[in-house]
Amino acid sequence: MDELLRREVPVVLAAARALPAEAHLAVELAHVRAASARGYFLPDEDESVRLRYMQYLALRASLLGSMSALAAAADRHGWEEGLPAFATAFAAACVLARAARFMSGVALEHPVLWKKLDEADSRLGLPRKSFTRAYKESVSPVTLARFRAAAEFYGTHRSEIHALAADPALAPVVGLLGSEEPRIEAGRRAAVRRHFLYRIFSFRRRHRSAWRQVMFGLFETGGRAVSDLHLPGIKPAGAPKRVTPELRAALAPHLRPGDVVVTRHDDAVSNLFLPGFWPHAVLHLGSAEERAALGIESPAHGRGEVRFLESKKDGVRFRPMDETLEVDACVVLRPPLEGEGLATAIRRAMSHEGKLYDFLFDFRSADRLACTAVIYRGFDGVGPVAFRLKEVSGRLCLPAEDLLDQALGCGFRVVATCGIGGNSLLLGAPAEEAFRATRKGA
Repeated sequence: MDELLRREVPVVLAAARALPAEAHLAVELAHVRAASARGYFLPDEDESVRLRYMQYLALRASLLGSMSALAAAADRHGWEEGLPAFATAFAAACVLARAARFMSGVALEHPVLWKKLDEADSRLGLPRKSFTRAYKESVSPVTLARFRAAAEFYGTHRSEIHALAADPALAPVVGLLGSEEPRIEAGRRAAVRRHFLYRIFSFRRRHRSAWRQVMFGLFETGGRAVSDLHLPGIKPAGAPKRVTPELRAALAPHLRPGDVVVTRHDDAVSNLFLPGFWPHAVLHLGSAEERAALGIESPAHGRGEVRFLESKKDGVRFRPMDETLEVDACVVLRPPLEGEGLATAIRRAMSHEGKLYDFLFDFRSADRLACTAVIYRGFDGVGPVAFRLKEVSGRLCLPAEDLLDQALGCGFRVVATCGIGGNSLLLGAPAEEAFRATRKGA
């Protein structure tokens, strides 16, 4: 349970921070109003609104995944140990409900936006009427009843949940719930026929039964929602990754500290809104012995297993190889740095460990980092390495495909690939040839 909370609490906190206030959506809302007046979106308006929708879907998928995992774990462990997981999952539910209310409110006011969000996009794997389906799920009587029942559970055990703030790891979650209380209370006051809810869910009858019926019921659409965001028809559910344990073992001797590894999951949610074949980047830190040779102090935790620094939805963390490279494809780029220059870049990147994930992909802020931001903040300005941020709908970022172009332009070189060019490990010139083939037309 502790490990699950360590992983999922940062996801919920990052998602809550990434949920923009209306004041921060001035550009997008202006585009919606202009499109509503003329009856259609211009291409640049379309791009801006679609990017926000993709970010919303990614945030939604992450929150639903966290809620499902927390609910399942708490049910297995029982109510006594499950209260911290309930608090975290319910905080995620509140954030998600707030996002859904805002999105649907704007779309209801501007039907042209609703129509736009319902468009099918085979390139992004979005079916027709995706927004309508998500809206219907969020306002169905069963979903609303379950949310109200969970709110009742929170109200009944509010003092116990707020006492969890004594744990520094859970204090931000309790604070988040506190900030959501006005909306929670409004939902409770609006609840009708509460005795009917109690009869449906046997809410006060047994703690364990209440947890299962309410929490599993509240988040039962999570699995469907997450699966909806996997690109359809790419690979069967549960199919193994192309970069197998054997390929990872074969690749390991060829990696050096400071190598940038750009990866791909064929059906990843990130593929929905990131351009090109390669959507994700990680930094290889080397073994503890290799780091020591460069004068880099290894992290106190997981010293022997730490091989990568990677930003995912649970934040910027040190990770073992088997976690980071359980992917369908990867390409290894080696920087044009040695000695102290290389050590400087790695130390700079490692200094960001523990930060939250940046769901908004806005690199102007350093308190939350997306995957490529780790590379950018580590290497930019060291020796010949220089990266230029790209403006995408008012946000400055560095998509992985742009990172690749710029890295190759300032001296990085391809040293290996896995999962492409016959799904084997390729080195040197064959690796570069296979890599180039993935970028034709990019």
